[in-house]
Amino acid sequence: MPEIEFPTSAGTSPGYLAVPAGERGPATIVLQEWWGVDEHIRSICDRFAAEGFFALAPDLFRGETTTQPSEAQQKMMAMSMDQAEKDMCGAADYLGSRPGFEGKGVGSVGFCLGGGLSVWAAATCPNIVAAVTYYYVMPHGKPDFTKIQGPVLGHFGTADEFIPVEDAKQLEGELRDAGVEVGFHYYDGAGHAFFNETNRLGTFDEEDARLSWERTVSFLRSALAS
Repeated sequence: MPEIEFPTSAGTSPGYLAVPAGERGPATIVLQEWWGVDEHIRSICDRFAAEGFFALAPDLFRGETTTQPSEAQQKMMAMSMDQAEKDMCGAADYLGSRPGFEGKGVGSVGFCLGGGLSVWAAATCPNIVAAVTYYYVMPHGKPDFTKIQGPVLGHFGTADEFIPVEDAKQLEGELRDAGVEVGFHYYDGAGHAFFNETNRLGTFDEEDARLSWERTVSFLRSALAS
């Protein structure tokens, strides 16, 4: 069953788990956009499983999804970072303790809201040793970037109306100044959510999505290898 409950330091949390054929391989958590754990996020977990990864999306909104930007923003602003941390770290710990898990640690990948949370998880969860962020800076303040233990890969569009390139470059610089190995890619002319084929902005870009996915999978394979 892909829908699971996994343990956290505060009890249990719900999530969507995709398991690779053979049930062995590296692992990553997948962090949602502000729409919630919808079909798009589930499909990303499934794609990771097809590439040989365990992939778990912790359900930060507890089963709720929305297609309305105003409601999505309300959910994001109401989200408790303390609870989100417990969900993300619990998800990473759960993956790292599974039979068949391989690697020196767990990855994190996030999109939009989850893009900021992916970096946050890397700074707060001991088992996360590599992070990928797609087009977001930070949602609720910033963690201590010096606590990040591994490399960070970023994907940003140069025509993103929500995340200006200057903000992405500032984040890149702050991470580098904190001693993080960081590599951000800037996709010329790409808008916000260019990876999401279901996005409501009409900014999905098939070529940029494909290239960023290849870079993400290659990065995680390398960074998570023992």
